[in-house]
Amino acid sequence: MEPEIDNSEAEIISDHRRQWRKCRYVYPVISRRSKGLSIGVNLNPDKGCTFGCLYCQIDRTASRGLSEVHLAILHDELHLALEEARDGGLWNEPGFIRTPSHLRRINDIAFSGDGEPTCVHEFDQALETAVKARKDCDCEDVKLVVITNATRLNSPQFLRALPILDRNNGEIWAKLDAGSEEYFQRVNRPVGNITLEKIVSDITETARRRPVIIQTLMFRIDTADPPPEEIAAYCRRLNDILNSGGEVSLVQLHTVARKPANDYAGALPDEHMDALADTIRKSVRGITVETFYGPPEISHS
Repeated sequence: MEPEIDNSEAEIISDHRRQWRKCRYVYPVISRRSKGLSIGVNLNPDKGCTFGCLYCQIDRTASRGLSEVHLAILHDELHLALEEARDGGLWNEPGFIRTPSHLRRINDIAFSGDGEPTCVHEFDQALETAVKARKDCDCEDVKLVVITNATRLNSPQFLRALPILDRNNGEIWAKLDAGSEEYFQRVNRPVGNITLEKIVSDITETARRRPVIIQTLMFRIDTADPPPEEIAAYCRRLNDILNSGGEVSLVQLHTVARKPANDYAGALPDEHMDALADTIRKSVRGITVETFYGPPEISHS
């Protein structure tokens, strides 16, 4: 269960604007999942993604028109963010000055942003750039995290990136929001011929070689909770991964935390999240579930 936070801390954690100073790719945020500072890397300012999730806060009808990744710029921006956080300058900025002392720690460099980072052909080079920036700032204990919707786990750029992650304290956080194909298509709205079966297969193959963290977002559609049969199917998918030799170190169960682009997607109340977490623990033997709640104003609605 996620520890309780006060309103001011909730406001800081919910501010995930992907713009910091004049940077093109890098945006530091206080992350509830990282329990500290996460230095975000947005390789998709063009908002390119293989999903169009119902709950996503990104309006994909608008584009910033940038697709090429300039590695030198990425390095300099990461170097700046790491230095400012390490030396204390970041904590004097308006967006960070009220950050509690226990969250003033650099936890990770996280590849996430406005789309699917592993779609970018230079993804492995961008990861190497983060490794170099981390070393240049004497911050080699900072984790590398790839937050992915798992649609490109077999892409050449991701396969080239795996040894880099394995050598550099890297983690893979893979999205799994559904148990049935029908619900997957409704919730994640994949582009092209992407299927849930393929995603689960690719997560399993990746998890056979190193532990993965599963990220699952459950939410209300038109005020309706996910149906029980869907939760049961989702648990079967987790069991399939484990029974096939995959290692899942953690399930991050969360709900809508920021205003979605679609008004009919809403957060689940705290007690519903707790019940879902209990169901997963009982249905998937040995699994660890960490729960992240929605905004305080809907916590018991």
